[in-house]
Amino acid sequence: MPEIEILNPDALGRPLGQYSQITRVRASEYLFIAGQLATAKDGRIVGADDFDAQCRQVFANLGAALASQGAGWRNVVQFTTYLVHSQDIPKLMAFRLREFPAMFPDGAYPPNTLLMVDRLVQEPFLVEVQTIAAL
Repeated sequence: MPEIEILNPDALGRPLGQYSQITRVRASEYLFIAGQLATAKDGRIVGADDFDAQCRQVFANLGAALASQGAGWRNVVQFTTYLVHSQDIPKLMAFRLREFPAMFPDGAYPPNTLLMVDRLVQEPFLVEVQTIAAL
């Protein structure tokens, strides 16, 4: 079992959302999960114009990827989130406020880097999340 410590040192100040500043990890293995998009198992795009539906599918895909390797949300040490529209930042924050307490019940949210991009692999995609986990 990895030792994962989520930290918010006073020297860095409070995070601006549902994330932490640092993860300290002692582990024997890591998972690097490719950025997940809002696709169903059959490749169909979920929620073409619905940011919240896309977030739900992205995190469902991440949960499935973690579970496939015997891991769960407690193993996540970092997220990188890509958004196409800066106007979706409040929607992302609302999603995380609503969903993260169930995913991370201890309130220790992994660090997250949020990047704005011109587009994702296909036009309908609005959000992509890449994940690193420790085993």
